[in-house]
Amino acid sequence: MTQKQPRYKLSYLPLFWEDLSAAATYIAHDLHNPSAAKRLVDDVEKGIFAHLRNSTMAATYHTTRKRPLPYYYFGVGNYRVFYVVDGNTMEVRRMLYRARNIEELIR
Repeated sequence: MTQKQPRYKLSYLPLFWEDLSAAATYIAHDLHNPSAAKRLVDDVEKGIFAHLRNSTMAATYHTTRKRPLPYYYFGVGNYRVFYVVDGNTMEVRRMLYRARNIEELIR
């Protein structure tokens, strides 16, 4: 007997969209590389949909702060996409540059 994989709904915090927009704008305008910015957005979307199929199999981000739900993450280039799974919903919360103080930014 095979078990069916749970189907997760997808939601996004507005902060994720701000992070994604800021990263794409920086790459396209400041670094003068619009094709890399488009590629980043496409790769983030692919990563989110890939993790949507089995949301709890990603790496867990451990913090010193106690949280009601574990933060999962995956990498896309120099960025990490963070999300939580609440029941049957995968909520994408942040996309942060790897070199930043992530512990301080995920509050």
